[in-house]
Amino acid sequence: MLKDMIRSIRACKTAAEERAVVRKECAAIRAAINENDHDYRHRDLAKLMFIHMLGYPTHFGQMECLKLIASSEFPEKRIGYLGLMLLLDERQEVLMLVTNSLKQDLNHSNQYIVGLALCALGNICSAEMARDLAPEVERLLQFRDPNTRKKAALCAIRIIKKVPDLAENFINPAAALLKEKHHGVLITGVQLCTDLCKVSAEALEYFRKKCTEGLVKTLKDVVNSPYAPEYDIAGITDPFLHIRLLRLLCVLGHGDADASDLMNDILAQVATKTESNKNAGNAILYECVETIMSIEDNGGLRVLAINILGRFLSNRDNNIRYVALNMLMRAITVDAQAVQRHRATILECVKDSDASIRKRALELVYLLINESNVKPLTKELIDYLEVSDQEFKGDLTAKICSLIAKFSPEKIWYIDQMLKVLSEAGNFVKDEVWHALIVVISNASDLHGYTVRALYRALQASAEQESLVRVAVWCVGEYGDMLVNNVGMLDIEDPITVTESDAVDVIELAIKRHTSDLTTKAMSLIALLKLSSRFPSCSERIRDIIVQHKGGLVLELQQRSIEFNSIIEKHQNIRSALVERMPVLDEATFIGRRAGSMPATVSTSSGASLNLPNGVAKPSAAPLVDLLDLSSDDAPAPSSSGGDFLQDLLGVDLSPASKQSGTNQASKLGTDALLDLLSIETPPVQSSSSTVDVLSTSQDNKSPVASLEDLALPSSLSGQVTSPVGAAPMMDLLDGLVSNPPMPENNGSVYPSTVAFESSALRITFDFSKPAGNAQSTSILATFTNLSPNVYTDFIFQAAVPKFLQLHLDPASSNTLPATGNGSITQNLRVTNSQHGKKSLVMRIRIAYKLNNKDILEEGQISNFPRGL
Repeated sequence: MLKDMIRSIRACKTAAEERAVVRKECAAIRAAINENDHDYRHRDLAKLMFIHMLGYPTHFGQMECLKLIASSEFPEKRIGYLGLMLLLDERQEVLMLVTNSLKQDLNHSNQYIVGLALCALGNICSAEMARDLAPEVERLLQFRDPNTRKKAALCAIRIIKKVPDLAENFINPAAALLKEKHHGVLITGVQLCTDLCKVSAEALEYFRKKCTEGLVKTLKDVVNSPYAPEYDIAGITDPFLHIRLLRLLCVLGHGDADASDLMNDILAQVATKTESNKNAGNAILYECVETIMSIEDNGGLRVLAINILGRFLSNRDNNIRYVALNMLMRAITVDAQAVQRHRATILECVKDSDASIRKRALELVYLLINESNVKPLTKELIDYLEVSDQEFKGDLTAKICSLIAKFSPEKIWYIDQMLKVLSEAGNFVKDEVWHALIVVISNASDLHGYTVRALYRALQASAEQESLVRVAVWCVGEYGDMLVNNVGMLDIEDPITVTESDAVDVIELAIKRHTSDLTTKAMSLIALLKLSSRFPSCSERIRDIIVQHKGGLVLELQQRSIEFNSIIEKHQNIRSALVERMPVLDEATFIGRRAGSMPATVSTSSGASLNLPNGVAKPSAAPLVDLLDLSSDDAPAPSSSGGDFLQDLLGVDLSPASKQSGTNQASKLGTDALLDLLSIETPPVQSSSSTVDVLSTSQDNKSPVASLEDLALPSSLSGQVTSPVGAAPMMDLLDGLVSNPPMPENNGSVYPSTVAFESSALRITFDFSKPAGNAQSTSILATFTNLSPNVYTDFIFQAAVPKFLQLHLDPASSNTLPATGNGSITQNLRVTNSQHGKKSLVMRIRIAYKLNNKDILEEGQISNFPRGL
C-alpha cells in the first residue's frame, strides 16, 4: 500500500536507510511490471510518483503511464495522466505515443475524462502535439460545461505559445469567452486574449476594434458589483479578474489613442474608488497605474497615477514601496514635474532600513535632480551621508559626487560640497573624483586661498579620510604661502591663524600616518619640497623629515627622498624655479578624457597662446601635463627645440648658438646649471658642435665626467643622449621631454644600400650607418615598397637574429603601404654584433599584411649584408 511505503520511508533515520527502502519498493514495482499485474498497476504508479518526488530515478515506469491512460476506467486514467505530467516532459520521445490517446479522450463523452486530457495537454504539450490537437481544443472552447471551457482556454494558451501560427484559429472563440458570466471562464478568456495580442498583430487589431468597449463595460460591472461571497476578497469583488482585465486594457490601449479614450473613465473610477488599506486593493491600484502609464497620453490620469504611487511610498509594506519606486523611475520620463512633488517622500526612502529600497530611491533621486533643485537635494544627501551605513556609503558617495560635478552652479559651491563629501566619506571616493577636484581648484585662481584654508580646517577634523588628505597635501604644497598669509580672504570666512610650522605639521602628520598609502606619502614629499622654497625658515626641518625616507624599503619614496634632499642641500639657486606653482590644468581636456570623448593627446593648433605662470608662452590647444593622471602616458606638446624644456624648467636661456653670437654664454650658463643639478662636472665646450652630452660617461675620451653618486641614482640616468651637429640641444631627462627623436651619427664610413628582400609584390631596401665610437652597433633604415597595384593594410614587419646578435625594432612609420610604389613605409632597426669582425650579420624576416581583407604572409632570410657590419 502507498500509505505503508510512505510510513516506512518517514521512519528512516538515515539517508542510507531511506535508499534501502526505496530500492526494495522499486524492485517490487519492477517485478509487478514484469508480471503485467493489472490490479495493482495504478497503486504501483502512485508509489513511483512519490519516489520521483523524493528525487530517485523512475524512468522504468513511464510506459505504465501510457497503459493506464489507455484504460477505460476513470480512476486508472486519472493516475495515468497524473503520472504522465509528473514523470514525463515535452522533450521525451515516449510522449509521441500518447497523442492518439489524448485525441480520443478529448472527444470522450465523459466531461471529467475530457478535463483530464486537457490538463495533461496544457502541461506537457509539444509543438507537434499542438498542431495535431488544436482543432479539438478549439472545439472545446464552446463546450457546454464551464469547467471544460476554462481548461480548454488554458490549454489554448499553451498551444499558441508553442505554435504562434495557430493563433488565428483561436481569435473568434477567445472573443466569445469575453462575454462569459462565469468568472473562472472569463479570467481564462481574458488571459487567452492577452496572449493572442502578444503573438499576433492581427488578433491585437481585432480585439481593439471589436472588444474594447465590451471589456470596459465588464470592468465597470465588476467594479460596481454588489457583495458576492463566492468572489469577495477583503471587501473587493474578484481582484484577480480586476487585474486580468486591466492588463488586457493596457495591451489594447498602448499605441492606440481611440482605445485609450474609451478606457479613461473606467481607469479613473478604479483609481479613485479602490480601497488601499488592503493588499488586494493595492494590487489593483498598482495594475491600474501600470495601465495608465502605458496607454496614450492623458495628463490628468497620469498625475492621478503618480499620486497613487506617492501614497504607496508612505505605506509600511516594503514590497509596496519598492514597486512604487520602480514605477516612479518609469514615470519620470513621462511627467517629471508630477514626480517632483513627491521629492520629500522619495528622500525619506533613501534613509530606509531596507537596502533594496535605499538603492532604488537613490537612483530615483539621481534622476530627479536638475539645476533648479541641486542645492537642497545635495544638502539632504550629504546630511544623510554622515549617518548612513558603511556598506551604503560607497553608492551614496558616487551618486553625490556625480551630481555635484554634473549640476554645479558655481565653483565655490562645487568646492564646498566636495570638501564635505571628502570629510565624511573620503575613503569611498574614487581617484578620478579627487583628481577632478584638484583640476577645478587649479582653475579657480580667486579661490586658492579660500580652498587651502577650508582644507586645513577640514583636515583638523577628518584626518583619517585618505582622499581628503591627498587634496589637502596638494593644496598646502601649492598654496601654503596663501594659507599662512591669509591671502584672498572672503567675506564668508572666519579669520584663521596658521604659521609656517603649522603648515609643515600638516604634511608631516600625513606622511607619518600608518594608514597613509604610497600615493599620499609621495604627494607629501613633493609638498614638502615646495614648502622648503616657500618657507625658507622651515627648510632645515623639512630636510630632516625628507631624509627619514632615505633608507626606506619603498623604492619610490627612497628615490624621491634622495633627489629632494640633494636639491635642498646643493641646488638652492634653482630650487625656486623647480617648485614654481603648477600651470593651470586644462579642465576641458581632463573632463573630455574622463568622458572618453576625446583622445589623450591633442594636436597643436595655431590658436592664441596661453601665458603660463613661468613666463613661457605655449599654444592654448596643447595638452598640459596631467601630473595627477597616473595612468596617462601623454607627452608634452612638441616645441621648436629640446632646450625650450630645459629653459622652462630652470628659467635660463638655452637658445642654440646659431641664432645669435651673444647666446653662447647663456647656453653655457644653462648647461652649467643642469650639470650642477645633477652633480656632474661641466665638460669643455666644443666649437664644432652645440651638442650637450651631459649624461655620457666621457667626452670623446678627453675629459672625465664626475660620477652620479651624489644623486644616488646610478641606474636612472644610464642612457646616452646625443644630437647631430648643428641641431638644437636636446635633453631626455625623464624619457618624455625630447622634442625631436635622436638621429644616429654617421662615422664617415659608407655602406652601399642593399635590396634585402624582393618578391613579386614587395621590395625591402636596407640603408646602413654606424654610431661614432661603437663598431659593434649598426643602424639600419628599412624601406618597404609595394610593387603591386593594390594597397596593403595592417602591415607588420618582424625579424629574428642568432644569439650573438641583439636586435631592436622601432615602430614603423605607417601600417598602410600605398600601391605601385606611390609611397613607402620606413622602419629603423638597431643591431649589435657581439662577434664583430668574426661573424657577419644574418637575419630571418617575416612580413604580414592584408590584401582586400585577406591575410598575406611572406618570409625570407637576409644574408647579403655588407662586410664589416
